[in-house]
Amino acid sequence: MASLSVKPGQRFTLTDWQNNSLLISADAEQQRFNSHNVRQEGRALRNETGNQAKWDEHNSRTRLKDRITNVDRWREALARCLTDIDLEIDALTKVKEAAEDALQAKNLCLDVAIECLTFRESRRDIDVVRDPVEEELLKEVKVIEKTKKELQQQIDNAFKQLCLLKEARQQLSSDHQHKVEALELDRLCMSFSPTSGNISFKVNPTRIPDGTTTLSEWELNSQRNKERAEAELRASVDLRGAITLSIAQTNNELDAQRIATEFALRKRIRDMEGALSELRWQEQNTLEEIAEMEEDILQLMKEIQKRTLDLKVAHTRLETRTYRPHIELCRDQAQYGLTDEVQQLEAAIRALQQKRTESQDALDALYRQLHRIQTDIGYKTNSLQLDNKCMDTRKKLVVPVEKFDPEVDAVNRTRNLPRNSQLEL
Repeated sequence: MASLSVKPGQRFTLTDWQNNSLLISADAEQQRFNSHNVRQEGRALRNETGNQAKWDEHNSRTRLKDRITNVDRWREALARCLTDIDLEIDALTKVKEAAEDALQAKNLCLDVAIECLTFRESRRDIDVVRDPVEEELLKEVKVIEKTKKELQQQIDNAFKQLCLLKEARQQLSSDHQHKVEALELDRLCMSFSPTSGNISFKVNPTRIPDGTTTLSEWELNSQRNKERAEAELRASVDLRGAITLSIAQTNNELDAQRIATEFALRKRIRDMEGALSELRWQEQNTLEEIAEMEEDILQLMKEIQKRTLDLKVAHTRLETRTYRPHIELCRDQAQYGLTDEVQQLEAAIRALQQKRTESQDALDALYRQLHRIQTDIGYKTNSLQLDNKCMDTRKKLVVPVEKFDPEVDAVNRTRNLPRNSQLEL
């Protein structure tokens, strides 16, 4: 007969079994409770992190937009400054070129003034005077040299200011280019999204790169560049005005001096023409007086010859009467008359000879004076020719060089001068 097989091992009581079931149920409920809490916490965390990420991304995007707006505003300001400084560089360059042209024009004025002084060095003898024309020409040379010095100083100032403008422009251009590049990078950052294909993890992205500046330093740098450019612009505008004024003033001074010189030169020419006219009148009168004096001397000599013949007659009569015989040799009225006649004729001849000597001395003096007049006429004719050449040379100051047709060949301007004046020149 078969026997009951009993499984060996520990036997649990019903209470144990019930307790075990209750424990499993309790554990399941606890695990479900814990899982529910974890799920709720996970959902809350997802919501929180999602919202936080959205707000952080929104804030970052807003800050990027603000930064882009700020940088773009500075870029526009710097671009306007660049445009203004480029225009000012062009304007100052043109004014500088105008000053250089004015300086170059002064060289022609100086050459003309020196040429006129050189012409007038060919004056001779008494005509070598320190007249108002020479004083005005020397004054004109001083005015030209003074204006050239002022213009050269303004040109140097313009060159220095151009260098400062270009230096400021270089800083502006560099700052502007950096802001353009920064704008491109920030706009690229604005375009990134979770679906972009060019996003990836980077090594230590939160590091602070070398050369990083603070926002205040960044803004101060741009402000400093802008303020320096504006200061150089103001200085350049002031300098352009000063250069323009200097050109006008130097031209006015030189024009006034040129007018004064030409006025003195014209007056000197008129005076010289008047002096020549007076000298020619004196020459004509002197020639007439010489002719009359020579005629009078000739008449005196004829008169002396006549009185000499009369004296010979009287002498012969007296000598002949000495041969009267004996008592006839008496001092009669005829003898007294002949004696008086001889004395009168001898006195007349002496007076005539004295007058002839005086007339000859006067004639010699007239010839000396005539030579002096003719020499002075030659001097003044030479001086008048030189002053007319000066006037002709000064036409180059008001007539364009290409249209200037000198009345006197500047190369051969001494061709018609006397030989001595050429040697003196």
